[in-house]
Amino acid sequence: MPWIGGVAAVFIVVRAAALASVASSGSSAQEEPIEIRVDPLGTTPTLRAAFDEVRAIKAKNGGQLPADVDLQLAAGHHFLEQTLVLTPDDSAGERKITVRGDRNGSSVVSGGRKVDGWRKEQWKGRDAWVADVAAAKGGAWPFRELFVNGERRTRARHPNHGCLAVAGLADADAAKGWSQGVTSFRFAPGDLDLLRDAPRSDAAAPADVTVMCRWVESHVRVKTLDFEKSAVELREPTVFKLDPGDVYYLDGAAAFLDEPGEWWLDEKESRVWYLPMPDEEKNGPAEVIAPRLERLVSIEGEPAAGHFVERVLFELITFAHAGWWFPAPASPDGPRTSGFPQASVGVPAAIEATGAAHCRLFKCAVEHVGGYAIALDAGCHDNRVELCTVRDLGAGGVKIGTTSIPENEGLRTFENHVQRCDIGNGGRIFHSAVGIWIGQSPKNQILFNEVHDFLYTGISIGWTWGYGPATAGGNSVIDNDVHHIGKRKDGEGPWLSDMGGIYTLGAQCGTVIWKNRFADVAARTYGGWGIYFDEGSSEISATRNLVERTTHGGFHQHYGKENLVEGNVFAFGRDAQIQRSRCEPHVSFRFRGNVVLFDLGELFAGDFSDGHFDFTRNLYWRTDGKEIRFAGRNFEQWQAAGFDARSAIEDPALPLPLPARLQAPEGTPARRVLGDAFVGAMVSRR
Repeated sequence: MPWIGGVAAVFIVVRAAALASVASSGSSAQEEPIEIRVDPLGTTPTLRAAFDEVRAIKAKNGGQLPADVDLQLAAGHHFLEQTLVLTPDDSAGERKITVRGDRNGSSVVSGGRKVDGWRKEQWKGRDAWVADVAAAKGGAWPFRELFVNGERRTRARHPNHGCLAVAGLADADAAKGWSQGVTSFRFAPGDLDLLRDAPRSDAAAPADVTVMCRWVESHVRVKTLDFEKSAVELREPTVFKLDPGDVYYLDGAAAFLDEPGEWWLDEKESRVWYLPMPDEEKNGPAEVIAPRLERLVSIEGEPAAGHFVERVLFELITFAHAGWWFPAPASPDGPRTSGFPQASVGVPAAIEATGAAHCRLFKCAVEHVGGYAIALDAGCHDNRVELCTVRDLGAGGVKIGTTSIPENEGLRTFENHVQRCDIGNGGRIFHSAVGIWIGQSPKNQILFNEVHDFLYTGISIGWTWGYGPATAGGNSVIDNDVHHIGKRKDGEGPWLSDMGGIYTLGAQCGTVIWKNRFADVAARTYGGWGIYFDEGSSEISATRNLVERTTHGGFHQHYGKENLVEGNVFAFGRDAQIQRSRCEPHVSFRFRGNVVLFDLGELFAGDFSDGHFDFTRNLYWRTDGKEIRFAGRNFEQWQAAGFDARSAIEDPALPLPLPARLQAPEGTPARRVLGDAFVGAMVSRR
């Protein structure tokens, strides 16, 4: 398979170039770095003060650094009063600035504030803990997240677990198109009885609603409740029209505070109530932090003018406690944005960069945040996120690129690297967020990561629907382990539909999806696929991947052209294994040398009526012994129509259950089809 050699060669060249770039940025061995200790009790109490010292050093040296700089953070919490903003004036130029945490990993850069002064009081006949929060008076600090003893706690919620179901819509709303939002829905009798006695005034709205529809969620506020008609009126429209059966939950009302681990902020009285976990009942919570800042670090280069923030490195630091919510409406009665059309793409990140070059996060953690963790926006190139832990995320993990194609070359984002990271437990607030999202951005490398426990897609590449201009080509997704997508290991979900372990859009010449594992992908009503080529996906290679345990199929191509699907194992899809949804007058994809193994559902779903596809040298097997049908035909009829030459229906003799690192045993039919290649993720752990 000569194409693999080409991919490997490209990868090695890009990797060598990146290493050469990093090496050239270092100082000579004879130079001692300039050390500045950042300690809240010392002479340089904050990161901003430390970078101001660096600016002063540059000013005395003609605008350049005379040596590398180490900013050493003391152990403990570094609470930010404001976002650390880095501009080209903070750039290291040809040197490097390393912001380094304590070696034991206990340096925390926090955008939160501690909540102290807890006392025990009664809440509806049970013991609770309460603290006054003067800073929250008058809505000045309307935090929506609370972290107790290092763990996210639940904002008072109904139901406590799982979701309720939309019972129906008013006739006028039911007649709308699917992409039009609605401002009301009906609920099942009894579902919202907890709110019968809740305040109805505008100053104390009874609750917020998060409702899931198709592939998005909407965050809307309750305006009125009509218990006679079982109807809820909303202050703003949902993103898309709701359908009966769509799922939702409510939070933020005092009436919902009824389970250990839940909390409620009483903005009117400026106090927070908390129902303790069993080990907190006697002495109360030891440490409580609520997020105050939306962003922790904002790198603000001027890429359109060619001015970048270069070679700033962060190592061994935990970044935590950033929160984000929709901007308030212009008037209290006015509507506000309720969500985003896909991937929660408009939610910002705790660490956000524009115009960053040759920067790095190394052995860092980003956790307990309300939005995305890291965003490399316009004009970012050759940046690296390596050996990092990214977890407990309100939205997603890493965003790379922009949603539009910049005309100015300096604003283009390319050749960034995310490797050997653990990215998981995301979508806690913005459920449609993605583990790793790449927009209009080429030549990025996503290598050796574990991406897991998201309620929507694991990895998403491209932002062009159809065959229009697109710049997401040449991306490499290699040796990643992507699992528990759509439904988390803790049992939450599936709430959304139309998702993939990996999801692509638009033309992507040279994008490679190679030797990954995509497992345990589940959608609520439709579209839980392992590898999902959506609208216009073209010239992508998906090879030597292991895809298993999906609700709707291992592979789906909505529409696109000239894609290669070769040397993969697709195993145990529930409803189907392979899906093609649109007929077009060109080759959709070439499906070659794959093993398809299943015990439920059908082999094919969708439309295979036009013949514009190529199936060759595949191996199919049903472990339940039932006949395998090929788009309504038996195997002989399918081959007689010109498909699946040199293919067979035969037991591949693979070990079951399939190991995450899978090699076809010698002498088996699977080895004959797959060759000597490994398939599945070979993720290098730290």
